[in-house]
Amino acid sequence: MHAEERHQAILLRLRERGSLRVTEFAEELGVSAITVRRDVESLAERGLLERVHGGAVPRQAPRGPAGGPRPVPAGAPRPPVGAGARLTFGLIVPAADYYYPDVIKGARAAAAARGVRLVLGISQYSPTEEQAQARQLLADGVDGLLITPCGPVAEQGWLAELPVPHLLVERRPAPGLARAESVVTDHAAGALAAVRHLVDRGRRRIGLLLREDSPHTPLVEEGYLGGLAAAGLAAEEVLRLRLSPPGTDQDGRARAIERFADAVAAGELDGALVHNDHDAIVLLQRLRARGLSVPQDLAIVAYDDEVAALADIPLTAVAPPKHAVGASAVGLLADRLADPDRPGHRLAILPELRVRDSSDAAH
Repeated sequence: MHAEERHQAILLRLRERGSLRVTEFAEELGVSAITVRRDVESLAERGLLERVHGGAVPRQAPRGPAGGPRPVPAGAPRPPVGAGARLTFGLIVPAADYYYPDVIKGARAAAAARGVRLVLGISQYSPTEEQAQARQLLADGVDGLLITPCGPVAEQGWLAELPVPHLLVERRPAPGLARAESVVTDHAAGALAAVRHLVDRGRRRIGLLLREDSPHTPLVEEGYLGGLAAAGLAAEEVLRLRLSPPGTDQDGRARAIERFADAVAAGELDGALVHNDHDAIVLLQRLRARGLSVPQDLAIVAYDDEVAALADIPLTAVAPPKHAVGASAVGLLADRLADPDRPGHRLAILPELRVRDSSDAAH
């Protein structure tokens, strides 16, 4: 069935029954729900119907003073998609604590500004729960999904089957999701800025301490290596370690932190980029317990800036633009619904380097 035939079928259904649900009508026509949703959006833009949550109703023509239809001035803008209706977006994130509260706040503020209802789902870092949350939100009739996948990139394929527009938040799409849109922090640029800052402070032996379970770790390492290369420093000559997350392999974590402190004591390191704040504070405490000074013996830049400012020596930190990521994600998804044929967007937002006592002293 061609698009124009579907359009006529939609308008006929509205004349006969006074309303239409996208999912039910798609089953009747034997097409996908996203196809009917786009048809409804197209007809709404042409002023032929009104979108409502999960479907459509006939458009009520404005009445002029004499009781007839009010004329539309030539060149007047079309009504936005969903005019007279309220869009609903689902937002699925791995957790509502560390890192994600500001993402949620940004999304909530942008949704409120656009008159969009935002519904939150928490996956608890479980791919199974993530898909269960997505199914529930779809069953509830959301118009679009914002999602931070918590599983491996190779397992993102199920996203391609979603029947509504979706956008990845703080995750880059897997290679197989060629048309997927996303909003992310440019973590590589943030790490490069951290290294440049340390180099500008006279540091030349800059180590790296990473959290091995973070999806941002490869990008932070990429930026770190790029910063060393730009400064003409050899990565092979400095210590790079990965830490297991707190609560796992405590002995291994302690040994890695101790090895880092040993390198500082031996003069092998004079600067460090540490991802994330928690491990940067643990390292700081260990250095001070051994009588080593920050920033004199080691200048530290933390990555995330959730609690870096609360350390006993406030830590310089790279601060991802979490609020802006959430807000931009809502904006891009709303724009996608308003114009399904617009070019795809993948937005990377630069983080901010917040300089504090842990690095802001002459070497």
